[in-house]
Amino acid sequence: MAPSTVFLEPDNLLTPKEKNKLRKPVVEKMRRDRINSSIEQLKLLLEKEFQRHQPNSKLEKADILEMTVSYLKQQSQLQMKRSFHKSSQFDFREGYSRCLQEAFNFLSLHKVRTETQTKLLSHFQK
Repeated sequence: MAPSTVFLEPDNLLTPKEKNKLRKPVVEKMRRDRINSSIEQLKLLLEKEFQRHQPNSKLEKADILEMTVSYLKQQSQLQMKRSFHKSSQFDFREGYSRCLQEAFNFLSLHKVRTETQTKLLSHFQK
């Protein structure tokens, strides 16, 4: 078979439409490569999590994406629970501090110091 020759026109002779037609497969391959690279990075980052759910199995790209979404949702819920717990602890401490201050103010208004008032103040300070 005789070698075939392909005649490539210089860039300035191609119309913009023809340039786009030639460029499109290259751009599409670059896009697919970026997607595949990102999926592979997710797989490496969450490898332990994947092994826990599906040990010794080859994961498809869709599996990796679904498990990543599931893992991120789970982490988000845990973070929300932690922040709620922290805010409720903060609210409790703030409420306790206000209550303690009110009790001190009330007890300080009464000039007579009884043994009960002294014990109560001592208890609050602990």
